[in-house]
Amino acid sequence: MEKSPLFEESVSLLSQLIATQSFSREEHITADIIQAFLEQHGAQTHRLMNNVWAFSDNYDQNKPTILLNSHHDTVKPNKDWSRNPFEPTIENGILYGLGSNDAGASLVSLAACFLALRQKELPCNIVYAATAEEEIAGKNGVEITVPALGNIECAIVGEPTTLQMAIAERGLMVLDATVYGKSGHAARTTGINAIEKAIPVLDWFRTFSFPKISPTLGPVKMTVTQIQAGTQHNVIPDRCTFVVDIRLNDCYTHEEIFSIIQEHCGCEIQARSMRLKPSSIANNHPLVQAAERLGIPTFASPTMSDQALLSVPSIKIGPGMSERSHTADEFVTLDEINNGIKTYISLIHTVAELL
Repeated sequence: MEKSPLFEESVSLLSQLIATQSFSREEHITADIIQAFLEQHGAQTHRLMNNVWAFSDNYDQNKPTILLNSHHDTVKPNKDWSRNPFEPTIENGILYGLGSNDAGASLVSLAACFLALRQKELPCNIVYAATAEEEIAGKNGVEITVPALGNIECAIVGEPTTLQMAIAERGLMVLDATVYGKSGHAARTTGINAIEKAIPVLDWFRTFSFPKISPTLGPVKMTVTQIQAGTQHNVIPDRCTFVVDIRLNDCYTHEEIFSIIQEHCGCEIQARSMRLKPSSIANNHPLVQAAERLGIPTFASPTMSDQALLSVPSIKIGPGMSERSHTADEFVTLDEINNGIKTYISLIHTVAELL
């Protein structure tokens, strides 16, 4: 297979990143590595905390700017790894190591795309940003980086999607809910059992359907994922607390969802955050039209990425498979990286033709 521009360098960079621990909020060394890589290839870099970015050489503020973004933090390896997660190993065209698939392959492929195009005359600017804290939806990652990038027209977010294009992505809201009762002795008929009082509330969360259904993302999904009540066997519990995981479609804001739940659920609720927004992009947007021209399949993603923190039209696409993310013995194939670089370059060229 014909090698993409900077393919060998990309594999080498990914190997260095795998060998360097970069858990969320601990990415300073991988930020150093990425910054050095970009500078070694002639790019002028900028940095804010553990976020690194660079603009195309002929940046023109009168042209639209496309953001190429992926993250360089990783989750912690689980106990099921049979390999050293920090030892990059290539066997039979497969690169093993923590973060190789999520999202190292996308990160280095986007870097190669940026370096291959940064000196080209295009009707748009390109800015490449390697950002931190994606795995924990932290506030010191893409959220603090984007304001430093100027006016962004749209964004390509690199995540493992088998190089299919996610044109919509669910948002997230986590609720802490409390049902109150009254404590008493379990042997007597005193008190109000908060567990029993919570049963119809839990059933409401299980059965309620929000009326607006997205053509791309489907209905809003609510799932009770944690519950806690009681202190000892002979005391009637005076409160029952539980956690609700809510995956938003693009028909509602967080505030609208919260208001509807507050009106109907019959318990006290608090939202942990309303930052992680659903996203979707118009079918006539140049990014989507470019995918159609290139024969790239599109889909709606059930998983979340830094798209949730972007306020501009964006899509998610990258080499590797989402199902491999956060798994033991994580890997990506070299062919996937090679094809990732080619796909990103073709996508930028095609978008440029449509602008």
